[in-house]
Order: sequence, then C-alpha cells, then structure tokens
Amino acid sequence: MESLFVSEVTVLGIGNTILSDEGFGVRVVEYLQKNFMFPENVALVDGGTLGVELLHFVTGTQKLLIIDSINGGVAAGTTFHLRDDDIQKHFAQKISAHEVGIQDVLTMLEVTGKKIPRIELIGAQPFSLEAGTELTEQMSKLVPTFANKAVEILRSWNLEVTQ
Repeated sequence: MESLFVSEVTVLGIGNTILSDEGFGVRVVEYLQKNFMFPENVALVDGGTLGVELLHFVTGTQKLLIIDSINGGVAAGTTFHLRDDDIQKHFAQKISAHEVGIQDVLTMLEVTGKKIPRIELIGAQPFSLEAGTELTEQMSKLVPTFANKAVEILRSWNLEVTQ
C-alpha cells in the first residue's frame, strides 16, 4: 500500500484524547505545530487512535518519531525513549487499541519489505486514564519538555527546526 501523504520524516502523535493523559502524544504534536517551524520534508501527524489506518501516513517515510503516553507499569510521569527494535518489543506487550494498531502497522511494513529504517518513540507513563479531554496538570507540564525532546531528536537527524 502506497501512501498519499509520504514524507521523508514523520512525527506521529498517537493516543485517545478523550481519556485524559492517554492523549499525550496528540497534545505534544499540537504543541509542536503551534510553536515550531519544520522543513517541508517533515510531516506532523495527529494519529489519534487510527490504528492500521496509520499505514497511509507512514508508508515510505524514512524516519519516524512516535510520541505517546506509555503504560509501562511504572511510576506516573516516568519517561521512555525507545529506538528501532526495542519499539516492537514494547508494543508486543501492550494492549491498548492504538498501540496494537501501530504494532500492526510496523509489522506490516516489515513483512512487505517497507520497514522504516529509523524509528524512535518517546513518551511518559500517564497519571490518569479517566474520561476527560484535558491532560492532567502533571502530564500537561511534560508537553513542552517532550516537544523539546522531539526537536532535539529531529535535529540529531540533521533537520533544521526553528522556533
């Protein structure tokens, strides 16, 4: 399946924005869109809970940065930074709908010979997964930190990102 939206680099925020901190990845991408300028070869994508439909947005990308709330069974606010094969191992142990979806997408790309050469995932353990459209105060405080971390990663990929 070829992508209609192919970009060399994709920043993908995923999560359910009606379950408070579960929407963290989406909120970080929104923050990035409002506060930074990106080269034309970078796509910022609100992946929400699209699951397998994300294939349209990431097929053909060469570098993928995923931002997500990560339920790693650790203390709330704990941060994660995973790379390449460690991401598949992480998603293999997860059960939320969007995490199963992104795992399926990455597996499908690998099986079809279209594996993304470079993937990084950053995220934080949520404080709450209660119904609500706003992040908790604690998780909201992490948004600028993660946006800056995303920019740092993109710059390490030799991309010019400005404020």
